[in-house]
Amino acid sequence: MEKAHTKSALKFVKASSQSAVSWSSSATTGMANPKSTSKENTKPQEFRLHTQQRAAKRAMFNYSVATKLYLEEIQKKRIDKLQKMIDEEEIKLLRKEMVPRAQLMPYFDRPFFPQRSNRPLTIPREPSFLKYCSSDNGLYHFEQAHAWKPIK
Repeated sequence: MEKAHTKSALKFVKASSQSAVSWSSSATTGMANPKSTSKENTKPQEFRLHTQQRAAKRAMFNYSVATKLYLEEIQKKRIDKLQKMIDEEEIKLLRKEMVPRAQLMPYFDRPFFPQRSNRPLTIPREPSFLKYCSSDNGLYHFEQAHAWKPIK
């Protein structure tokens, strides 16, 4: 495919050079023959796409985020480990406290003598019973029978 393309290009170049020669020969003799100026081959300048710069910045950002997450994970593991150790110590202390121990024997050489209280005695009162009454709508309500009276 490439050979066919180059052959057709060569035919085009030969044809254009022949027409240029015929044009220059038919030109007037008072004018100078124009030289065919060939352009120098230009080399493309090096350029950096913005995508390359952005990709580098993004890679640095991703690295910083990954580092931050890794450090947070390590810190969380340390905190969990410390909390677990504290919990284990608390459990050990609770188990020590929960060990059943024998209670001391009471001293029987000093007998117990109850003492009379200095508070005054309460005066008993008759309870206030409520009267049972029926109403027209079928609901019940209660009325106080009498006030508190001391029992004699």
